[in-house]
Amino acid sequence: MFSPAAVPFVSSFDFPPWRLSGVVVGALLNDPAALAALGEAVHQPPYRAPPRAPVLYVKPRNTFAPDGARTALPPRARSLCVGASIGLVIGRAACRVPAAEAMSFVAGCTLVVDLYVPHESLYRPSVRERAFDASCVLGPRVVALDALDPDHARLRIRIGEPSAEHVVDTSGLLRPAAQLIADVSEFMTLHAGDVLLPGVRHPAPTIEAGQRWSVECEPIGALHGEALAAAEGDAS
Repeated sequence: MFSPAAVPFVSSFDFPPWRLSGVVVGALLNDPAALAALGEAVHQPPYRAPPRAPVLYVKPRNTFAPDGARTALPPRARSLCVGASIGLVIGRAACRVPAAEAMSFVAGCTLVVDLYVPHESLYRPSVRERAFDASCVLGPRVVALDALDPDHARLRIRIGEPSAEHVVDTSGLLRPAAQLIADVSEFMTLHAGDVLLPGVRHPAPTIEAGQRWSVECEPIGALHGEALAAAEGDAS
């Protein structure tokens, strides 16, 4: 079971009584619009066919940042996508669990902002585009499932000042939360404190150096950050 002492981690990512493990895994192409954007290319090399299993990516620990993150654009990047997602915080080890039981393995939900460099190809792992410092902003707290349905959440993304607002919701994904957990746990054990992202909506709004962003989802709260030129950023 998930307990405060399950896995050691920095205090910025303790949301009592929950503690994150340091593993964040996201799903690509879970939004029908993202898959449709590939068009006929999905049937051509190197893809050859639409994916049958979940397409996943990892946000390693160096990417983690709390509210108020200042994120430097990677070299040669002109903008970042601001991908907003609910994070499913796993409460106990999930291995080959059926969809009907999958949500019983979830301790609660948090808010995750996945910042990444716009890119078209998904054939190879997009490490340079997704694994740069302070590109995964988490928090500000974890709420129980009876307070938020991860399949029917509304997220408000605001970019710049004056802000342009984008409202997205989590309904209509190809794999809803329970099915995603079932399919991922078929080949990968999810452990207590891991965070699984059902995916961001396509296309995600973009931000340039010097701009601020915020993402809000009730009842979790809001996250804020700023994009900086490469020499200015830090992970604070």
